[in-house]
Amino acid sequence: MIDVAIRPYAQEDKAALWRILEPVFRAGETYAIDPDIPRDDALAYWCGPERRVFSALIDGAVAGSYYIVRNQKGGGSHVCNCGFATDPAQAGRGIARAMLAHALETAKALGFRAMQFNFVVSSNSRAVEIWQRAGFDIAGRLPGAFHHPEKGYVDALVMYKALETD
Repeated sequence: MIDVAIRPYAQEDKAALWRILEPVFRAGETYAIDPDIPRDDALAYWCGPERRVFSALIDGAVAGSYYIVRNQKGGGSHVCNCGFATDPAQAGRGIARAMLAHALETAKALGFRAMQFNFVVSSNSRAVEIWQRAGFDIAGRLPGAFHHPEKGYVDALVMYKALETD
Protein backbone atom coordinates (compact mmCIF):
# COMPACT_ATOMS: atom_id res chain seq x y z
CA MET A 1 0.00 0.00 0.00
CA ILE A 2 1.21 3.52 -0.74
CA ASP A 3 1.97 6.16 1.85
CA VAL A 4 -1.19 8.21 2.43
CA ALA A 5 -1.07 11.23 4.73
CA ILE A 6 -4.41 12.35 6.14
CA ARG A 7 -5.01 15.78 7.61
CA PRO A 8 -7.98 18.07 8.26
CA TYR A 9 -9.42 19.69 5.14
CA ALA A 10 -8.13 23.18 4.48
CA GLN A 11 -9.66 25.90 2.29
CA GLU A 12 -6.73 25.60 -0.10
CA ASP A 13 -7.95 22.03 -0.81
CA LYS A 14 -11.18 23.34 -2.37
CA ALA A 15 -10.10 23.05 -6.02
CA ALA A 16 -8.65 19.58 -5.47
CA LEU A 17 -11.78 18.46 -3.60
CA TRP A 18 -13.97 19.58 -6.49
CA ARG A 19 -11.63 17.80 -8.94
CA ILE A 20 -12.34 14.61 -6.95
CA LEU A 21 -16.06 15.10 -6.29
CA GLU A 22 -17.07 16.26 -9.76
CA PRO A 23 -16.42 13.00 -11.65
CA VAL A 24 -17.79 10.92 -8.77
CA PHE A 25 -21.02 12.91 -8.55
CA ARG A 26 -21.37 13.36 -12.34
CA ALA A 27 -21.09 9.60 -12.90
CA GLY A 28 -24.15 9.09 -10.70
CA GLU A 29 -23.04 5.58 -9.77
CA THR A 30 -22.25 5.74 -6.05
CA TYR A 31 -23.95 8.72 -4.39
CA ALA A 32 -27.63 9.65 -4.22
CA ILE A 33 -26.69 13.16 -5.36
CA ASP A 34 -28.04 14.98 -8.41
CA PRO A 35 -25.36 14.34 -11.07
CA ASP A 36 -25.81 17.94 -12.22
CA ILE A 37 -25.14 19.41 -8.76
CA PRO A 38 -23.38 22.76 -9.10
CA ARG A 39 -19.81 23.05 -7.78
CA ASP A 40 -20.67 25.31 -4.84
CA ASP A 41 -23.60 23.10 -3.79
CA ALA A 42 -21.43 19.97 -3.95
CA LEU A 43 -18.73 21.56 -1.83
CA ALA A 44 -21.33 22.86 0.64
CA TYR A 45 -22.82 19.36 0.90
CA TRP A 46 -19.44 17.70 1.49
CA CYS A 47 -18.17 20.37 3.89
CA GLY A 48 -21.44 21.00 5.75
CA PRO A 49 -21.28 22.74 9.13
CA GLU A 50 -21.68 19.60 11.25
CA ARG A 51 -19.13 17.60 9.27
CA ARG A 52 -15.46 17.14 10.00
CA VAL A 53 -13.71 16.85 6.65
CA PHE A 54 -10.31 15.34 5.95
CA SER A 55 -8.01 15.31 2.94
CA ALA A 56 -5.92 12.29 1.95
CA LEU A 57 -2.63 13.20 0.32
CA ILE A 58 -0.14 11.29 -1.77
CA ASP A 59 3.17 13.09 -2.23
CA GLY A 60 1.51 16.27 -0.96
CA ALA A 61 -1.34 16.22 -3.50
CA VAL A 62 -4.97 15.69 -2.46
CA ALA A 63 -6.04 12.26 -3.73
CA GLY A 64 -9.13 11.66 -1.62
CA SER A 65 -11.44 13.10 1.00
CA TYR A 66 -13.79 11.90 3.65
CA TYR A 67 -16.17 13.46 6.12
CA ILE A 68 -17.45 12.21 9.45
CA VAL A 69 -20.72 13.38 10.95
CA ARG A 70 -23.20 12.36 13.63
CA ASN A 71 -25.67 10.01 11.93
CA GLN A 72 -28.63 11.00 14.09
CA LYS A 73 -29.38 13.35 16.94
CA GLY A 74 -30.60 12.54 20.43
CA GLY A 75 -30.63 8.84 21.24
CA GLY A 76 -28.78 7.98 18.02
CA SER A 77 -26.02 10.54 18.43
CA HIS A 78 -23.44 7.91 19.41
CA VAL A 79 -23.39 6.56 15.83
CA CYS A 80 -21.48 8.37 13.10
CA ASN A 81 -21.73 8.34 9.34
CA CYS A 82 -19.02 9.01 6.78
CA GLY A 83 -18.72 9.77 3.09
CA PHE A 84 -15.63 8.88 1.07
CA ALA A 85 -14.40 9.98 -2.35
CA THR A 86 -11.17 9.09 -4.09
CA ASP A 87 -9.68 10.66 -7.18
CA PRO A 88 -10.79 8.22 -9.92
CA ALA A 89 -7.26 8.32 -11.38
CA GLN A 90 -5.96 7.00 -8.03
CA ALA A 91 -8.52 4.18 -7.59
CA GLY A 92 -7.21 0.85 -6.36
CA ARG A 93 -4.14 2.26 -4.60
CA GLY A 94 -5.37 1.87 -1.02
CA ILE A 95 -6.55 5.44 -0.46
CA ALA A 96 -10.08 4.45 0.60
CA ARG A 97 -8.71 1.83 3.00
CA ALA A 98 -6.36 4.41 4.53
CA MET A 99 -9.19 6.92 4.89
CA LEU A 100 -11.44 4.29 6.48
CA ALA A 101 -8.76 3.34 9.00
CA HIS A 102 -8.33 7.03 9.85
CA ALA A 103 -12.11 7.52 10.07
CA LEU A 104 -12.48 4.58 12.47
CA GLU A 105 -9.78 5.99 14.75
CA THR A 106 -11.27 9.49 14.49
CA ALA A 107 -14.73 8.15 15.34
CA LYS A 108 -13.41 6.45 18.46
CA ALA A 109 -11.50 9.59 19.49
CA LEU A 110 -14.71 11.61 19.09
CA GLY A 111 -16.57 9.19 21.36
CA PHE A 112 -18.74 7.45 18.76
CA ARG A 113 -19.72 3.87 19.58
CA ALA A 114 -20.55 2.78 16.03
CA MET A 115 -20.24 3.77 12.39
CA GLN A 116 -23.09 3.35 9.93
CA PHE A 117 -23.22 3.80 6.19
CA ASN A 118 -26.82 4.57 5.33
CA PHE A 119 -26.88 4.07 1.58
CA VAL A 120 -24.09 1.98 0.03
CA VAL A 121 -24.95 1.28 -3.59
CA SER A 122 -24.73 -2.51 -3.93
CA SER A 123 -23.14 -2.33 -7.37
CA ASN A 124 -20.24 -0.37 -5.83
CA SER A 125 -18.51 -3.70 -5.17
CA ARG A 126 -15.14 -2.14 -4.36
CA ALA A 127 -16.62 -0.12 -1.48
CA VAL A 128 -18.77 -3.02 -0.23
CA GLU A 129 -15.69 -5.27 -0.19
CA ILE A 130 -13.54 -2.69 1.64
CA TRP A 131 -16.21 -2.06 4.26
CA GLN A 132 -16.84 -5.77 4.82
CA ARG A 133 -13.12 -6.50 5.08
CA ALA A 134 -13.00 -3.82 7.80
CA GLY A 135 -15.72 -5.61 9.78
CA PHE A 136 -18.89 -3.86 8.61
CA ASP A 137 -22.00 -6.00 8.46
CA ILE A 138 -24.84 -5.53 6.02
CA ALA A 139 -27.58 -4.57 8.46
CA GLY A 140 -30.22 -3.93 5.84
CA ARG A 141 -30.96 -4.05 2.14
CA LEU A 142 -33.21 -1.56 0.37
CA PRO A 143 -34.37 -3.35 -2.78
CA GLY A 144 -34.09 -1.25 -5.93
CA ALA A 145 -33.55 1.94 -3.91
CA PHE A 146 -30.87 3.39 -6.21
CA HIS A 147 -31.29 4.12 -9.89
CA HIS A 148 -27.91 3.41 -11.44
CA PRO A 149 -27.38 5.14 -14.81
CA GLU A 150 -26.25 1.91 -16.52
CA LYS A 151 -27.49 -0.98 -14.35
CA GLY A 152 -30.97 0.32 -13.65
CA TYR A 153 -32.48 -0.13 -10.21
CA VAL A 154 -30.04 -1.71 -7.77
CA ASP A 155 -30.18 -2.30 -4.04
CA ALA A 156 -28.78 0.08 -1.45
CA LEU A 157 -27.18 -1.38 1.65
CA VAL A 158 -27.12 -0.18 5.23
CA MET A 159 -23.75 -1.20 6.67
CA TYR A 160 -22.86 -1.03 10.36
CA LYS A 161 -19.88 -1.60 12.61
CA ALA A 162 -19.75 -1.33 16.39
CA LEU A 163 -16.59 0.43 17.52
CA GLU A 164 -14.49 -0.96 20.32
CA THR A 165 -14.66 1.39 23.25
CA ASP A 166 -12.33 1.51 26.20
